[in-house]
Amino acid sequence: MEEQVAHIKENLMAAWDRQKMYVDAHRVEKQFFVGDRMILRVRLRKSLICYVKGSKLVPQFVGPFKILGQIGHVASRLALPPSLSRIYNVFHVSILRLYHLDISHVLDWNALQVKDGQLSLEPMCILQCRKISLRGQGIELVKVQWDPNDDSSTTWEDTMQMRELYPYLFSGFQE
Repeated sequence: MEEQVAHIKENLMAAWDRQKMYVDAHRVEKQFFVGDRMILRVRLRKSLICYVKGSKLVPQFVGPFKILGQIGHVASRLALPPSLSRIYNVFHVSILRLYHLDISHVLDWNALQVKDGQLSLEPMCILQCRKISLRGQGIELVKVQWDPNDDSSTTWEDTMQMRELYPYLFSGFQE
């Protein structure tokens, strides 16, 4: 019985070592230093209406930000602009990427809208209204502009969902 238990323990240790080897092959140790410039990975706020419907170029990173200090081995304190002052400025290394300086990367911080620590995008205005027929039913759609500086950021959205989520858009709109 003791021999069988010892054999089982050996097999379990061999399996554990094998699994650890597979995991360690994908593990990367990240080390950043004070003064490095980092970009921060962001998640767009989930909602019923997708900002980038039909678009493949979703903004995934914001920055660059300078590292002010290290907090342990896995966290860094970043220098955030005043428009992002409501966000806690300590981030885990898994959402930071090293930024290589490029002069052409310019971002307007005043255009970012942050709510509850997540980037959110609000519609700016309604441009058009149309009614389409789908399987014998009429569906009303509105063309919404999401970014005032980008003409390609317009999408067709369902009128009823837009009225529920953003009723202020329809106050000055003539259908």
